[in-house]
Amino acid sequence: MASAYRLITIPPSHFCEKARWALEHAGIPYREEGHPPLLHRVATKLSGGGHSTPVLVAGDRVLPDSTEILQFIDVEHADGWRPYPTDSQLRVEAEELEEVFDTRLGPHTRRIAYYHLLQHDELFLASVLTGVGSFERALFRALVPLIKKLMRVGMRIDEEGAERSLGYVQNVFASVGEILADGRSYLVGKKFGAADLTFAALAAPVLLPRSYGSPLPSLDEVPAGLLAQIEEFRSSPAGEFALRIYRDHR
Repeated sequence: MASAYRLITIPPSHFCEKARWALEHAGIPYREEGHPPLLHRVATKLSGGGHSTPVLVAGDRVLPDSTEILQFIDVEHADGWRPYPTDSQLRVEAEELEEVFDTRLGPHTRRIAYYHLLQHDELFLASVLTGVGSFERALFRALVPLIKKLMRVGMRIDEEGAERSLGYVQNVFASVGEILADGRSYLVGKKFGAADLTFAALAAPVLLPRSYGSPLPSLDEVPAGLLAQIEEFRSSPAGEFALRIYRDHR
């Protein structure tokens, strides 16, 4: 039953935000179970998922990916909001954009954000420990030097990587701006859907929208280098679009 759904997350994760937002917009009850980075792997493996979040446990179904969760909503909860257009051609367009955002936007906005946050322990800890249990909070704090090292190595978080990621994000934002140049309200079709939600959620680390589903740092807290990039992205047509999507649909 929908009331038994369990969403395993790293609360500030933008891929988790994608799934969380879709479930809430579709009116599907769920219980969120938040864990810190790396420590989350115990819960995801025990649930039947893999190494990453989000994982949705829906009865005897285990969905270990945000896109799979949106597809599940579209099929199993078709009487409510459906993430994908019913027109076959529009659906292909939406799915292609979603794939671009999943692969060429999400990993890179994450790297940019972590590159800056990992240099500021208290800001980093405040971001990743919100919404997790007291035992994991204490354990994470005790292990934070090791965890930071593992994150930097595992996600290639360094100055060179952050610069490459900035280029990827700028390219995606420019492409979205070109799509929006004809004055359309949504990326695909005339209704809010998976492409809009995915872009807005995965762009969030470089936009810091107010209505994000987990607390994010405020603009006056973030490091100056990240703030300059956020201001650049917020002022772009794609950034303004994503912030409007958050205002109107989150």
